[in-house]
This record gives sequence, structure tokens and C-alpha cells, in this order.
Amino acid sequence: MDVYFSPLACSLSTRIAVYEAGAEGKVSLNQVDSKTKTIKGGGVDYRTINAKGLVPAVRTDDGEVITENAAVLQYLADAFPDAGLAPAAGSPERYRLQQWLSFVGTELHKLVFNPLLSSRSNDGAKAFAREGADERFDYLNSHLEGREYLIDRFSVADAYLMAVLNWAQFVGIDLAKWPAIAAYRDRVSARPAVARALKEEFTLFQAA
Repeated sequence: MDVYFSPLACSLSTRIAVYEAGAEGKVSLNQVDSKTKTIKGGGVDYRTINAKGLVPAVRTDDGEVITENAAVLQYLADAFPDAGLAPAAGSPERYRLQQWLSFVGTELHKLVFNPLLSSRSNDGAKAFAREGADERFDYLNSHLEGREYLIDRFSVADAYLMAVLNWAQFVGIDLAKWPAIAAYRDRVSARPAVARALKEEFTLFQAA
């Protein structure tokens, strides 16, 4: 299958998932230029694959295209079930996973970080994002106290959260204010698959 990503975008989570699953030989990682919307190495217009022009996306071996990070991550988890990156479909634990994927995607990615990272956000939008950040990080910090991961084991929700927390350094959010989050970040970033993905994408980001 083909996975489409841009360095240090939320699609970092898909690289983490691929490495956690040990699926490198079964997945092709294709870099997308976020400005030109072309695929590196061939100049193909990425919008012919995903009309929204956003990463990540997966093109399956059957030619189906799946977009939106929460869906892509669950697809990868289900494609490589032996890795245990998601609870069984239909189980209460799977809905808990979806809960955390939604929280990371809406409350952190879109509400907090998107306005702070976007060059098109005005001062009012950035101020609103910062005002809302504390409440959301307080909630996350409380949940992570005494926990290793978002659910009972490492999952694709943790891969997504790590991709998002990585942006804090670029927008001046000091995670040390939330000890459980800071400890979680340090602990999870030390996992071999996560450390590898972060290192590779930082290198690709600098090169771009």
C-alpha cells in the first residue's frame, strides 16, 4: 500500500504506526510537498489522489484511497493486527480509542495548534487558541497521571498525540507546565519506532 506524508505534519503518526507494526516492507512512504502539492520524485499532483491535498492518505492494494488521520491510522492498525495498535473493532476499547483520536484531532490539532502554526492566522485567532490550550492540556495531564499511554497499551492514538505534541516546540508551548504530559512525551519518544520516525522526519523537514 502507499502512504502519503509531509515531514512533521500530523502524518508523522502514520510513519510511527508503520514502524511500530514492523511493516516497512509492505508500505511505501511517499513524501508530499505541502506547498506545491506534488509527490516527491515524480512531480505528480497529489490532489489526483486526495482532492483535499491534505496528508495523510493511504492508497490500498485494491486502489481505494482513505483520508483523514483518524481513519488512516485505524486502517493501518487493522491491516497489521499482530502489532496490537488498536483494540478489536466493535469492542468498548475500540470506541475509547476513537474517543482519543477525536480529542487529539479536534481539541489539540485543530483548535490549539492549527491556528498557532498557520501563517494565515491573525492575532485574534492565535490568542483564542492559546486561551483554550490550558484547559485541554489540563484535561490530558489529568488523564495521563499514573498511565503509560492513552489507553491500556500503546496505540495509534499515541502515535497521533506524539505527532501533535511535537509541534509544541515550534509555537512556544512549554509542556513542562504539565508534568504528566512532559513525562509521557519523553517516555513515548524513547520507543525505538517513535524515535526513528521523529529523527527521519526532522531530517526530511530540514532538507525541505
